[in-house]
Amino acid sequence: MKRVYFIGIGGIGMSAIARYFKRKGLEVSGYDRTPSDLTKALEEEGIPVHYSDDISFVPAKEDTMVVYTPAIPSDMGELCYVKEKGYKVVKRSAILGEIARGQDCLAVAGTHGKTTTSTMVAHILTAAGAGCSAFLGGISKNYNSNLIVGDKPVIVAEADEFDRSFLQLFPKIAVITAMDPDHLDIYGTAESYRQAFRDFAAQVSDTLIIREGLPISAGDTKAKILSYCFDSTTADFRAENARIDEFGHYVFDLVYPGGTIKNMRAGVPGRFNAENTLAAAALCLAYGTAEGAVRSGADSFAGVCRRLDIHLNRGGKLVYVDDYAHHPEELASAIRSLRGIFPGKKLTAIFQPHLYTRTRDFADGFAASLSQVDKLILLPIYPAREEPIPGVDSEMILGKVTAPEKVLIQKEDLISYIEKEPLEVLVTFGAGNIDRYIEPITRLLSERA
Repeated sequence: MKRVYFIGIGGIGMSAIARYFKRKGLEVSGYDRTPSDLTKALEEEGIPVHYSDDISFVPAKEDTMVVYTPAIPSDMGELCYVKEKGYKVVKRSAILGEIARGQDCLAVAGTHGKTTTSTMVAHILTAAGAGCSAFLGGISKNYNSNLIVGDKPVIVAEADEFDRSFLQLFPKIAVITAMDPDHLDIYGTAESYRQAFRDFAAQVSDTLIIREGLPISAGDTKAKILSYCFDSTTADFRAENARIDEFGHYVFDLVYPGGTIKNMRAGVPGRFNAENTLAAAALCLAYGTAEGAVRSGADSFAGVCRRLDIHLNRGGKLVYVDDYAHHPEELASAIRSLRGIFPGKKLTAIFQPHLYTRTRDFADGFAASLSQVDKLILLPIYPAREEPIPGVDSEMILGKVTAPEKVLIQKEDLISYIEKEPLEVLVTFGAGNIDRYIEPITRLLSERA
């Protein structure tokens, strides 16, 4: 193949693969529904992107491979065209599986925590000089990209359970961070969702590292199973003597079967990031990375955009944080971390629910998590690939929230609303297009006296 055409090129996983093929010297172009910071960056890197469903942009069939994301509707014009005309058409997950084949694949799966953990693994290996290529589910702040390309046959991959994509991977070493049910529009039941993780575990060849307590046993995989947990006294990888420094970063002694690494410091703040650091360190140590390299790599890790991402902090008096959380457990974890970093401050959360099905399936969980803030500003559901479901809307969540203050507003009224709002710690949550408001909110709050 000389050309690769991406349908849905602006997705975080798709754009990483597009960048990879561009780096390998192929002609790369693609379609996405709307412009974004990611598509702008791709265009600046020499990858043409268009925003209308128009078959005239599709390259000639000869020597062209078409990659698409399952987030694209099946009746999308360009997708139907390339299938009808007999193009080589493959899903994103299959391509990632092909790239990983023949290399040492180090993968991180889980309902939450996989992006930060996999990005940290890639950074530790890169900073240590070991080298790797990495396909990440977010933009690494250390590398300003969701792609790292190295010259060693080692690939770090975020193993995404959406559409069972992670079953295309056959890792040498893998981490599973969580198995809280999600994507029930695809899996149907919570048990079916958990079974997919067991199927993934069965494909790991050497070592499987799971968060202590997850329902995976020796009968599910031929790999050696090790456990990790920040608060545990029995996990194979655990923290001792944990404390928080003045910047909200956890410092701890990492105890593992090979010894103890004293004074490990998580490079990003928050309790759940400390546990992600433990998981990333566990994978790297299992792969044979030296203790010193693990310790320094964790400390120099700058984080991932939209993961507990602090955009403004005036000495704790006025703070603005953005986070990708879009599942009840992710929200609860992020809120707990923010309470720990900014104790005693009024916490105001803006939340944009993502998908009608997720709202329908987890409305009670969303309400319970969001009830832990002092004020909730709720936005309408971001539909993404879905059509509306009768009776499913943001009111399902709002009515069950018990926070002291709560309000539902339209997205276009958000900036004018928070302009008048007394704020101490403000956080935006969501996986939709709420990220378009990060810059306006940061600018607005920066101008406050």
